[in-house]
Amino acid sequence: MTAYLDNSATTRPSEAVIAAMEHCMREGFYNPSSLYAPAMEAEKQLKRARAVIEEILHAPAGQLLFTSGGTEANNLALMGSVEAMYGMRHLAVSRVEHPSVLEAARALERLGHRLSLIRVDGTGEPDWAQLEDLLERDPPDLISMMQVNNETGAVLDVRKLSKLARRLSPNTLLHLDGVQGFLRLPTDARLFDLYTLSAHKIHGPKGVGALWVRKGVRLAPRQLGGDQEDGLRSGTENTPGIAGLLAAVERYPASAAKTMMELKMRLLKGMRERIPDLKVNGPDPGAGAPHILNLSFPGVRGEVLLHALEAKGVYVSTGAACSSKKRKVSGVLSAMGIPLDVAEGALRFSLCPDTRESQIDYACRCTGELYDTLKRFRRK
Repeated sequence: MTAYLDNSATTRPSEAVIAAMEHCMREGFYNPSSLYAPAMEAEKQLKRARAVIEEILHAPAGQLLFTSGGTEANNLALMGSVEAMYGMRHLAVSRVEHPSVLEAARALERLGHRLSLIRVDGTGEPDWAQLEDLLERDPPDLISMMQVNNETGAVLDVRKLSKLARRLSPNTLLHLDGVQGFLRLPTDARLFDLYTLSAHKIHGPKGVGALWVRKGVRLAPRQLGGDQEDGLRSGTENTPGIAGLLAAVERYPASAAKTMMELKMRLLKGMRERIPDLKVNGPDPGAGAPHILNLSFPGVRGEVLLHALEAKGVYVSTGAACSSKKRKVSGVLSAMGIPLDVAEGALRFSLCPDTRESQIDYACRCTGELYDTLKRFRRK
């Protein structure tokens, strides 16, 4: 048996997504910028995808720009908006953002812009007092935060952030990285100015994402060429990828959040029964995102347990997939103040609507058995 529990890294494309992409490549391969009828039909499909996503976001007037994924969309949101403001600017991000936000922010800092890093507590909650003080004393031109933390499942109180920023600094732009939140949490685009999403986190294909931009928000393009996407993201649109994204969005189960939360709590219960002294990293599991659970296993390194589980066909992660090969301890857990020995023993389990109870139970059984063996070899 296998149990794939690394869905925050990527999800398996659904059959409907594969079929939609195949049809697009075989029958709808035309360039949507061309002027003849089949190409114009391809353009209509792009417009339909935009409309469907905007409706889900409850989006007011604005633009939905298709990108190569969440990283490009995040880069465009930060670097494009700051460049369009001209002059040296001030931006704020939390210390636990995805590298596609943190590294973009640090690149802007190297160019002379000012960067403020917002602290978080041991559950991943932003330091609201620090943020309020910053908005009153030295308002940022842009704030970027994650809707859902990709490692711990901590959920941002978007309404609280929006209310605070709109009251104290109405001109501050709010960017929400929704890569781990889109379709898994209710989203209201009226609360922010820019929103990022990615297809391969919701059973769509890799290589396609989107950035929603509120009307009136100016962006400087990061990619120049033939003026596609209103000149903000040049290059022939990835029509098969967008067809796959649309299919993934339209077929994502309305009951997914409830299903995944029940499975997550089953996972936690099963793990605690076998390993009573394990630790939860992040928010109370019932208050976190429905699909992510971060656990530490005392006395056993997460990487060692990961590979032992791999041999049993259970696939999990030690943190963000994009940086897991570059660091030994999660920067997110470190920023949360998690002790080093606890952070070293952390694993992330992430679910999807197709995860089965039998896979959860198998993962719990394998983890318990392997932990009992590996803890005997804990370092002195």
